[in-house]
Amino acid sequence: MDPKALARELQSILGPDGFLDSPAKRLSYESDGLGILRETPQWVLLPADTQETARCMVLLAEAGIPIAPRGAGTGLSGGATPIAGGVSIVTTRMRRILEIDPENRVARVQAGVINAELSRAAERHGLFYAPDPSSQMACTLGGNFAENSGGPHGFKHGATSRHVRGAMWVNHAGQIIDLTEPAVDPEGLDVLGLLVGSEGMFGMATELVFDLVPIPESIETLLAIFPTLGAACESVTDLIAKGMQPSAIEILDKLTIMAVEQSVFAAGYPRDAEAVLLMDVDGTANEVRGEVRSLQGLLKEHGAIEQRSASSEEERRKLWAGRKGAYGAMGRIAPDLYVADVVAPRMRLAEIVQIATDTCAELKLVCANVFHAGDGNLHPNISYDRRDPDQVRRVLLAGQRIMEACVERGGSLTGEHGVGLEKRDHMCLMFTDVDLAVQNLPRLALDPDQRMNPGKMLPVRGCREVRTRSPYLPGMAGYEEQYDGKDQGGRA
Repeated sequence: MDPKALARELQSILGPDGFLDSPAKRLSYESDGLGILRETPQWVLLPADTQETARCMVLLAEAGIPIAPRGAGTGLSGGATPIAGGVSIVTTRMRRILEIDPENRVARVQAGVINAELSRAAERHGLFYAPDPSSQMACTLGGNFAENSGGPHGFKHGATSRHVRGAMWVNHAGQIIDLTEPAVDPEGLDVLGLLVGSEGMFGMATELVFDLVPIPESIETLLAIFPTLGAACESVTDLIAKGMQPSAIEILDKLTIMAVEQSVFAAGYPRDAEAVLLMDVDGTANEVRGEVRSLQGLLKEHGAIEQRSASSEEERRKLWAGRKGAYGAMGRIAPDLYVADVVAPRMRLAEIVQIATDTCAELKLVCANVFHAGDGNLHPNISYDRRDPDQVRRVLLAGQRIMEACVERGGSLTGEHGVGLEKRDHMCLMFTDVDLAVQNLPRLALDPDQRMNPGKMLPVRGCREVRTRSPYLPGMAGYEEQYDGKDQGGRA
């Protein structure tokens, strides 16, 4: 089928609002939150349900066109960056909450439902959806599923994978695979577990079934002010070692505090603090009282200058809105932001935060730290201007050095943002060519032509070749030479 005829067929399925082919409209889909890498898709498809998605996928399979699945585009690793000559299939018209079953504490939703909307809908039943990425007011549940997203409350409640009950899946060929109850994984394979966090490489989810959890009887939000960032980090290491379990443990440094307090997200954080520790404690009223007393004693021992408790639900929401608005507030510092996403062993939290800070200072970059301290999931936020090639070079070099420092000390490349394009070649820091080839086997089985999000997650060259090339962020260059449906995923 020639491109014009294919475009007509797709538009007949999706309608004029679901098929975008004008340059102006397609431009909005050229990248996700990793703005360094951009590519305008040939077309943007916005199906309204599973059937429309499947019909489009059949046509694209016949034409051999690569596909980049996309949710709201809030991702930060380039996972939704399109491929030259490919299409983006976007879930944002799939916005219906199909069912909330309070008796079984589950919800069935379309993939384009916004994360926060699910908790709002479940609230009247005394339930909520626990994973809460900082972008939860904008990010979609399908995107959360694809990236296995975490969030501030992941320390106690876990990432997305803990809460997934089922999925309606459309594969590369347009086949609809029902992995929802009562027939989840009917062949006895943990296919659902494989799909969570697969970054769109095997197909895309159009409907999802999630567990909901009861709203706690009591929630108390604590804010502890510290004289140094290191002291705040050390207090987290200690409280975890002593078995305490707040539901959320977040740290914001001075630069982050200043940016937030000068923005629309101002939360009342003390502007003279070097760092603040923001925590939630939830459970029964008695449990919360006891845990708070223990935490307050420990934080005082670690040099907390002052400790506050939110006096009302409004104040509590304001404190958390400041934390979750930190990314947007950084726009006051520079037009662009590179958000690193690495994991440090909690015993070395303070050490690696200092390494990140020192690395950026050495490279004459502005770095603010705000992170999920309980998980050891660090987010050095590096402000820059992508119009300056030298700044881009230094930012990417800083990101690489921070990743290397974490891996060398027993940490990981990513805690929640995924690998995507940003960390694709850096997988060679953790895995051998053999490791990566084994990881690619499910892809060869589930998408033998490798049209679903090609060039993402797994290196397109062997690690030996990766190490001899530039250490900076891999772009889409090289897609044409590797996209032949035969060779991808760490093969030397």
